[in-house]
Amino acid sequence: MDKFNYNASAELYPSRRYAKSQQAKYRRFGSAADAIRYAVEEMPGKWLVGTILEVNERRYEGEAIRALYDSADYPLERQALAA
Repeated sequence: MDKFNYNASAELYPSRRYAKSQQAKYRRFGSAADAIRYAVEEMPGKWLVGTILEVNERRYEGEAIRALYDSADYPLERQALAA
């Protein structure tokens, strides 16, 4: 498996379930790391289910996004999240 490129540009497609919310809209990011940070730290946790991150024509959904955030390779400082 190829190593994930956290520096590649990324697109985030939030779950359609929450599409009516102002916060739940399509966004482009200069880096996948920023998109992942936004998905995990800024969006409500329940929204991760159904959210899609697209990086270099590959798609990552829900728990895969969370795994990228939790990876030792994640390059940004993590915010302390409430349990």
